[in-house]
Amino acid sequence: MPIIVNLDVMLAKRKMKSKELAELIGITTANLSILKSGKAKAIRFSTLDAICKALDCQPADILEHIKE
Repeated sequence: MPIIVNLDVMLAKRKMKSKELAELIGITTANLSILKSGKAKAIRFSTLDAICKALDCQPADILEHIKE
């Protein structure tokens, strides 16, 4: 897949656990895990916005496009 999700990298940089982020942004840890693994087919802008606010980052810090 040409889109790489670097959410685990940002969590490590912020010293935050997945469970804590999930609670902050109002999604289940299972859905956050799907997003982190790159298995998600889509992400809502509202969820991306909440993640960026919680981690104090930009969308490009989380999502990366790789040329095939």
